[in-house]
Amino acid sequence: MNRVVVGFDFSSGSAYAVDLAIDIANRWQSNIRLVYVKEKKEDEAPIRAEIERRIDGVAHLLKGIKLEYVLREGKPADELCAQAKEDNAELLIVGTHGMSGMRKSLLGPNSYRTIEQSPVPVLIVREDFNFNKDLESIVVPIDSSDDTRQKVGKAAMFAKTFGSTIHLLGLYTSTTAEIKRIVNNYVKFVERYLDKNEVKYITKYFVVEKNVTETTLEYARQVNADLIAIMTEQETRFASLIMGTHAQQMINESTIPVLTVRPTNVLTDTAIH
Repeated sequence: MNRVVVGFDFSSGSAYAVDLAIDIANRWQSNIRLVYVKEKKEDEAPIRAEIERRIDGVAHLLKGIKLEYVLREGKPADELCAQAKEDNAELLIVGTHGMSGMRKSLLGPNSYRTIEQSPVPVLIVREDFNFNKDLESIVVPIDSSDDTRQKVGKAAMFAKTFGSTIHLLGLYTSTTAEIKRIVNNYVKFVERYLDKNEVKYITKYFVVEKNVTETTLEYARQVNADLIAIMTEQETRFASLIMGTHAQQMINESTIPVLTVRPTNVLTDTAIH
């Protein structure tokens, strides 16, 4: 059984991450591993006692799965990614602090290393998101980059798990015929993939006026989205997107959970899975 790994540090953001992890893992029938990255001289005993107390408090929510934890020591981003790799995790979940931005110990100035280095998709959730709302709408931007379609498989997995509708955004970062042709072809391929996998979807096309992130966020707010799926590198040839300035903008500004998928070296149509 694969695992869902959660970065945990006693903050309210990480507590929300655990709640969401339980919901997801119950549906996937995956065990959960909490990862607390401690400082070198930090006393383990009170940490373990508090984590175990909190695990006992949510034990009744677990449906045939296990919620376990591990203490690691080192750089938080390195340790979270190492644990995800060791556990052959399906997903790494990290919680953040509302409008104050990311907790420095997990995703601060050394910041986006967790997302950049993670061998598995990373789900970033903020404590000010409405977690009482069902995951009904998932926004998936599709641009002209080679890797853009690789996030679709994981987004489709979430959609099937929760019965969600995927909102495909065909984003033209240029009005040139070549860019439009590439985007249109990619979107049509994704539509065929979603049809084959019986995933509901709605398709929209937009000419990007400012940048991909702002266009995506504006549309996500319009449809009251519950999740946005992005690549950690995307549209670099034209917009210097992810994992650069625009990725940080997406993660910092989005009150909606963001699922980040790291591209593989596979650039064929089989890369969606």
